[in-house]
Amino acid sequence: MKVYRLFTILVLVSLFLAACGGGGEAESKELNLYGWSEYVPQALLDKFTEETGIAVNYDTYSSNEELMAKLQAGASGYDVIIPSDYTVSILKNQNLLEELDLTQIPNLENIDPQLKDPYFDPGHKFTIPYQWGTTALVIDTGKVTQPITTWEQIWDPAFKERVVMLDDEREVLGTVLMTLGYDKNSTDPAQLEEAKQKLQELMPNIRLFDSDSPKTALLAGEVWLGLTWNGEASLAHMENPDIQYICPEEGCGIWYDNLAIPKGAPHKDAALKFMNFVLEPANSILITKEFPYSNPNIKAIELMQTEDPAAYEAYINFTGTNPPADFIQRAQPVIDIGDATTLWDQIWTEVKGGE
Repeated sequence: MKVYRLFTILVLVSLFLAACGGGGEAESKELNLYGWSEYVPQALLDKFTEETGIAVNYDTYSSNEELMAKLQAGASGYDVIIPSDYTVSILKNQNLLEELDLTQIPNLENIDPQLKDPYFDPGHKFTIPYQWGTTALVIDTGKVTQPITTWEQIWDPAFKERVVMLDDEREVLGTVLMTLGYDKNSTDPAQLEEAKQKLQELMPNIRLFDSDSPKTALLAGEVWLGLTWNGEASLAHMENPDIQYICPEEGCGIWYDNLAIPKGAPHKDAALKFMNFVLEPANSILITKEFPYSNPNIKAIELMQTEDPAAYEAYINFTGTNPPADFIQRAQPVIDIGDATTLWDQIWTEVKGGE
């Protein structure tokens, strides 16, 4: 009888553990995602929910600074975030990211070998790639007939109120620094003061700062050129082939966006499932088709070539999605500038305060 009772207890305990995911904790049925606006396809989220039963709540931000401010203020409840390269470095240093169990993300093997082991997160200890791309000069050649090859040319008074710039201090001030011949991530107070004056001189030409959808004003003909994300340029080019995208002689930007789990995420198991799901080639294609930045998933690009040759040709033949070697050679990433961030913030606030 005692043996029978013991056997019964063991069976009940086993059933309980199985119902709780085998480790004493129930599997999550919810995922709280905090990412860039216009960056994660609803079709991707719907498919994830359909396949896993995990409902996704998606909140958005417009800049890395907004993301960091929220996490640094103690915001809790998010399971997955989408920080850019330099942001990862800062969040790591502030102990605001969870380490990843890469055994739960086998699809990481689908990433292009050239994009593995990134400088801002060696070994993918905290992040996996989501998308990558550039920030460069978009031009509506139907409106701008003269050749544009340098950033300096956008200061031309002929472009009064015809320029769009990202609402991003690191990209905008960095571009101005490059225009002056300085490093994009300069911390030299004299160079930054010069950049401040240079940006103030450009203000009459700037119609708006927009990081959410700079293509909107471009396609409406309200602006003719400016600084934008490569994905926005790609979407605009699809609607209007006159819209081109170049890396000017002074240089441009390059960035790498990632999926990460913030410290204290309430649904870490769901976060890991989502990360692996995103790296499935068919799912990764959903991202590129709706938001055509550059895709780090080499298996997804190969699959697109097979299943949708027209989309593949469009991807390969446009500089916004597939920048040539000389484009990349002139591109500088944003890096963590430490205490100099305070000076950058001050300059940005002073210049934009006069909008």
